[in-house]
Amino acid sequence: MLLITALALPIGALAGLAAFVLLRLIGLVTNLVFFGRIDTALVAPSAAHAPWWLILFAPVLGGLIVGLMARFGSEKIRGHGMPEAIEAILTGGSRVSPKVTVLKPISAAVSIGTGGPFGAEGPIIMTGGALGSLLAQLLKLTADERKTLLVAGAAAGMAATFNSPLAAVLLAVELLLFEWRPRSFVPVVAAVAVGTMVRGVLLGTAPVFPVDSSNLHLSPLICGIAAVVGLTGGLLAVGATWLVYKAEDGFTRLPIHWMWWPAIGGLIIGAGGLIVPQALGVGYDVIDQLLTGRATMSLILGILVVKTLIWSLSLGSGTSGGVLAPMFMVGGALGALEGTVLPQVMPGFWAMCGLAAVLGGVMRSPLTGTVFTLELTHAWNALPALLLSATAAYALSVLVLKRSVLTEKIARRGLHLTREYSTDPLETFFVRDVMHPIPPGDAVRTGDGFTVREQLTVRALAYRFAENGCAEADVVNAEGVVVGRVGIADLLQPRLHDLTEEHHRARTLRFRSDDPSAQTSVAKRASRRGSGTRANAASARRVSRLAGRPGQSNSGDQRASTRSTR
Repeated sequence: MLLITALALPIGALAGLAAFVLLRLIGLVTNLVFFGRIDTALVAPSAAHAPWWLILFAPVLGGLIVGLMARFGSEKIRGHGMPEAIEAILTGGSRVSPKVTVLKPISAAVSIGTGGPFGAEGPIIMTGGALGSLLAQLLKLTADERKTLLVAGAAAGMAATFNSPLAAVLLAVELLLFEWRPRSFVPVVAAVAVGTMVRGVLLGTAPVFPVDSSNLHLSPLICGIAAVVGLTGGLLAVGATWLVYKAEDGFTRLPIHWMWWPAIGGLIIGAGGLIVPQALGVGYDVIDQLLTGRATMSLILGILVVKTLIWSLSLGSGTSGGVLAPMFMVGGALGALEGTVLPQVMPGFWAMCGLAAVLGGVMRSPLTGTVFTLELTHAWNALPALLLSATAAYALSVLVLKRSVLTEKIARRGLHLTREYSTDPLETFFVRDVMHPIPPGDAVRTGDGFTVREQLTVRALAYRFAENGCAEADVVNAEGVVVGRVGIADLLQPRLHDLTEEHHRARTLRFRSDDPSAQTSVAKRASRRGSGTRANAASARRVSRLAGRPGQSNSGDQRASTRSTR
């Protein structure tokens, strides 16, 4: 862990520098295309008041360039970055091509700089991840260590883009690492800390969208309404996700090569830009207006409708760009619109709730959505309301859609991805809990056969079977005496226990009865229901005790009491 943490430090610095370079590249392309000048400052395309033909065809040109880069450079630059990073972890051994490190930020700068309604965070996740992966590939590291460095670079780039270190760490845990272990968590945090410090030197430490919340006081009514705002944000998240993949399905039916799809998506962007010019580009200025309560009604409606449509439809074309900044804008517009009829709390409060809700629903990451909003605005005392909004949107999204905008693309490539965290039952059982005991008189000292110790976890036992190509082993105690036998089939017992706890419903607490026949009947029914699993036998004993009659322990029950609670 210490070695990987040491390697993560320079990766964090490089990812922070890459984020700065990408933002400057976006500014350079935007200034060249819409203002006709050489400058790297981030500006809104709408501020140029460009002629209609430039607004319409600049995104088409950008899409054409991205398509050519993907066709003749690397197809991995297509998309918004996070699904590609997840796929590299799941199927590519966390290996990323060196070409992606260069082509991804350039393609994103071209796409966004020519008016694409995308964010810089997706491309920087892929770029930072590629930097970590390249260093890991140069060294003699395992696939897990490569994954850690890839995620460290991705999270550091994210933190440097938005000055959001905690949200970047949560994003890594909820979306990319697929584990929460010190071996990966510590290096990621180290890289994020360095990336954030690099951002502080280059871009400053102030929040990206500062909001004054010093006078904010949340009442139960406001928190309840925040949950309702979260539900509407969840509906918008579901609709936007559905639209992205319907657009992708539509593009796949076109009788032309996918290289031309981003140019068609660019035409959709240009048409939307003619209606609402503020929908073009990364849109940080619009997000700031929404979160500070300065946005007009025409801007709110235009962003909510036009931005959602052009982002969803053009993203389905396979162009290069991120999803977070557009969701900031669309979620903020939804909350701002609802704020016109909701109780006044403070300027931009309902826009913040909408932003957190749409993030939580689109990404299926309510904690990341909540913390992102807090770190972007520094409105820390809005935490309860934002958490309710993001969680309500997350719950609705989970109930309505099978997968999120990030994981649907993975599933369409034939991969299964779960983002639910739970304790592995193989980690909570010992070998002594699942073995077949040998009577004490038959116990013997071990010979040269394959043996395992009774205090070994079942997960470790599974690894031992795999490493040694065995299907059965003797179980020995601390003195080296054989006390049982265990086989591969016994590995199913913890899984069966887990299924029973998940699906079997039983009333384990009952009122005491003075009728002896009723006591006996209760205990017998509980015992019959619990036969075959250790957990249900324990339930029967609990019922028996409550009924006034102590249950009888058997050897399996005694083993149950020693189960690890790690």
